[in-house]
Amino acid sequence: MNMDKAKIFIADSTLRDGSHANQHQFSKEQIQKYCKAAGNAGVPLIEVGHGNGVGASSLQVGISLIDDIEMIRVARETLVKTNLGIFMIPGFATIKKDLKPAIDAGVDMVRVASHCTEADITERYINYVRERGKVAHGCLMSSHMASSDVLVEECKKMESYGAQGVILMDSAGNSLPHDVAEKISVIVKNVSIPVGFHAHNNLSMAVANSVAAVEAGALIIDGTAKGFGAGAGNTPIEILVAVLEKLGYDTGIDLYKILDSSDLAEKEIMNVNPSIDSISIVSGLSGVFSAFKKHVIRISSEYKVDPRDVFFELGKRKVVGGQEDLIVEVAIELSNKKKNKI
Repeated sequence: MNMDKAKIFIADSTLRDGSHANQHQFSKEQIQKYCKAAGNAGVPLIEVGHGNGVGASSLQVGISLIDDIEMIRVARETLVKTNLGIFMIPGFATIKKDLKPAIDAGVDMVRVASHCTEADITERYINYVRERGKVAHGCLMSSHMASSDVLVEECKKMESYGAQGVILMDSAGNSLPHDVAEKISVIVKNVSIPVGFHAHNNLSMAVANSVAAVEAGALIIDGTAKGFGAGAGNTPIEILVAVLEKLGYDTGIDLYKILDSSDLAEKEIMNVNPSIDSISIVSGLSGVFSAFKKHVIRISSEYKVDPRDVFFELGKRKVVGGQEDLIVEVAIELSNKKKNKI
C-alpha cells in the first residue's frame, strides 16, 4: 500500500440508487441481508431509501414497498459500525415531514441534492442537518450540464451553508474521464471540504470516471453492488474497491467480503442485472437523467414513437430529474409529427 495516497471513502448507495432498478420495491428482509453483508465488509456508509430520496415515493416517480422511515429503522437496527445515510431533494422532501423523522430514526449522514446550478435551495436543509449534529453533504446532480466555473461557485455555496463534503453526480452517465478530471481538480483547489463523485454507467465509463475523480483529488466515491442502479447502473462497488486497491489506495473495505456482499445482492435483491443497452447509451449521449429510462420506454410504447427520439428531444430541452411529466408531452409531439408525415 502506498502510504502517500489518501484514504478513499466509499459510499454504498445500493439500497437507494438501486431502488430505481427494482421499482422501489426493496423489502425489510432484503435491506437487512444487504446491510449485514456490506457492513461486515467494512463499507463506511450505506444509503437507503427511495431512488429519488426520502419523501419521493409517489405515483409520478414510483411508490416504495415500505416507507422511508421503516427502511431507515430496519437498516439502523442491522448496521453495527457502518454509518447510515439518506439522500434528499428539496421539493420531494421537507424538513418537518421527511428530514426530522429520518434523523430521529437514526440517520448519521444526509446528502442534500439539487440540480447543478441550484445549490441555493439546499441551504435550509443543510443548516438543519448540522443543527441536529449530523453530517451534511451537498450533491450537485447532472453535473455535466454546468461548466467547472459554475460548479465551483455552487460548491462554495454548499460549503458556506455548512456542507462537510460536496459530491458531483453524473446523473446521466454523460461524462468522460477527462471531463471528470478537469471538473474535480478545479473544485478541489477551490473548496476546503472533501469532494466526491457519483457515476452512472451509460457509456461504460463509471469505473474509469471514478478513478479519474480519485486521481484528480476526490476523496469520496459512490458505488453499488454489481452497479445496481438507475438506467445502465452505477459504479460496481466490488470493481471499484478492487481497482483502487490495485492502484494503491486504501478504502478500508475487505475485498473478499465486498465481493461476497455483491454476490449476495445479485441473488437476493436484484430482480434484473444492470446492462448497457441502446436506450441507456442514448440516455447518456443525450444527457438525460438515467432514471427516466423506464418511464421513456413505457410512454414511447404507448404513443408508438422511438424512445431514442424521445431521449434526444428531452436532452435538447435540458430536462432534469423531477420533470418526468415532460416525457408525455414530448411523446405526444413526436407522435403527432409522425402522423402528419403519413
